[in-house]
Amino acid sequence: MVLTCLILVLLQVGLFATESPLAQQADTAIQHDLDDSPSHPQITTENKNLLNQKLQRFLKDITFRGHFTTDKKGSEEEPPKKDEYTITSATHVGGDYWLLTSRIQYKDIDVTLPVPVIIRWASTTPLIMLEEVTLPGMGTFSARVLIHRDRYAGTWQHDDVGGHLFGTLSKNEAFSNIPKQ
Repeated sequence: MVLTCLILVLLQVGLFATESPLAQQADTAIQHDLDDSPSHPQITTENKNLLNQKLQRFLKDITFRGHFTTDKKGSEEEPPKKDEYTITSATHVGGDYWLLTSRIQYKDIDVTLPVPVIIRWASTTPLIMLEEVTLPGMGTFSARVLIHRDRYAGTWQHDDVGGHLFGTLSKNEAFSNIPKQ
């Protein structure tokens, strides 16, 4: 369920028809998997706006498919459980605030709803944060999930239980290889 909320953080906007040299630098940095080299571009407001636009497009109609663990007492020996969520749209509201529309299927729940999230950038890596968000009929959630290429990993909290989550993203492109338009 926490994975679903995190998935909701990712969705919807298009790219510019033409991109500036700074945008091309950002693409290059993403494609080369940023390291600590001083040759990587600074994350300026213009670069952040371009990254937000690409992320919004990337998150549209994407499925997070993977596993989660729990840290409740007695679960140390349990294998990870399967998890799957689909983000149908992502809207950048402003600043670090986003609204992700996601289909959540969990036990007897099957619902599509908007989830407010915060997305911050660690260089060119998006970090989705859910901070004590109450979803009707499901409880209160917090999470931190990062996306790298076609994978995600993070931590989650649902009321008094938490754990880790990880898996792959199903879409025809990886975040680090978003084509230019």
